[in-house]
Amino acid sequence: MSVLSIFDPAVGLAHSAVAAFAQFVPAAAIVLFTVCMRLALHPLARAAARGERSRTRLAPQVAELQRTHKGRPEQLQSALAELYRQEQASPFAGCLPMLVQIPFFSVMYRLFTLPTLHGAPNDLLGHRLFGVPLGTHLGAAHGPAQLAVFGALYAALAAVGYLAFRRARQAAAAAPQQQPGAAFAPYLAFGTVLFAALVPLAAALYLLTTSAWTAAERAWLHRDAPAVPGPARPAVRQRRSQPAR
Repeated sequence: MSVLSIFDPAVGLAHSAVAAFAQFVPAAAIVLFTVCMRLALHPLARAAARGERSRTRLAPQVAELQRTHKGRPEQLQSALAELYRQEQASPFAGCLPMLVQIPFFSVMYRLFTLPTLHGAPNDLLGHRLFGVPLGTHLGAAHGPAQLAVFGALYAALAAVGYLAFRRARQAAAAAPQQQPGAAFAPYLAFGTVLFAALVPLAAALYLLTTSAWTAAERAWLHRDAPAVPGPARPAVRQRRSQPAR
């Protein structure tokens, strides 16, 4: 019995809900159900965004305290605690809402990847998207038409990943202090494309929908954030031409 099996009752409920959508719009049921779930989780996303803005606002002061109390961890912790107390903020603000969302995403993942549910075939994977069964993996695709469906879906995922990549690069450039591995972190945005190649078409369609929602949601929640300035370029000094002697 796997750890994820504790979500099986919730997976069963989600299956019933998606099956109700699938009676009218078979393949689009995944998109509609995912949008409904993300809409229900939107208050948690708003709380996470507030915590992220709080951390970003205090980042310069945190960096200054780290420089001031370098090599003195006890004084640093005391100064940080005082800073967050004065600002009525927390270094973990926004983390709890993100953790609460993990079980929901686990349920969705199992719903669109398990071939059987409660001993019966997962009938959702039998529906088709442009002629391709939703339970099909990339390696089992036949002919150019089916490969084109997978290719279009992966291209859309890569486009959404590029938006997340750009945002992560801007955030890293604005950070007052670079953390180890910060230069590599933005490229993790393209990991969804690689993961989608390992799961059935239904799960890949879910990944595209939830990734697009995340990109749009972040753009909306952070619409008032100031633009991140690009890296300053060193001034080029022009040499004055000296008269020939």
